[in-house]
Amino acid sequence: MNHTHEGGRIVVGVDGSEHSIHALQQAQRYAALLGARLQAVTAWQYPLMLSAYPVMEWNPGRDAAEVLDNALASAFGQDGHADVEKTVTQGQPALVLLDASRGAELLVVGCRGKGGFAGLLLGSVSSAVAAHAHCSVLVTHMDEHRHEENSG
Repeated sequence: MNHTHEGGRIVVGVDGSEHSIHALQQAQRYAALLGARLQAVTAWQYPLMLSAYPVMEWNPGRDAAEVLDNALASAFGQDGHADVEKTVTQGQPALVLLDASRGAELLVVGCRGKGGFAGLLLGSVSSAVAAHAHCSVLVTHMDEHRHEENSG
């Protein structure tokens, strides 16, 4: 398999949460050390709908792409992520990340994330990918004191 960088590819799961932004920043550090390219992956799913009438103007794939763009801008600034490969895929987050881990050097996820339709990186997701990924996995943890200051 040919890679555009000598060090291969580092995959990072992104759901827009503060933990996934931290995971992006940590993944970039490893990518720089290994000379690897960074692939930011966001998964989305249609929610179970209670109504028989679908919302026609809602585009969850576009919303997920916007979440990814905003997370990259938060992690690296508006222009600091031009060389990051962006992947937005419909599917269950753990399965999407496991698939993306094929052929990767490293998979990076935050220890917690958001719930709801854009939920990616829930504790169960990071546990699942740590147990079943096709490469090594880094589960990042934030300084809890810093997290509490930013949440408050």
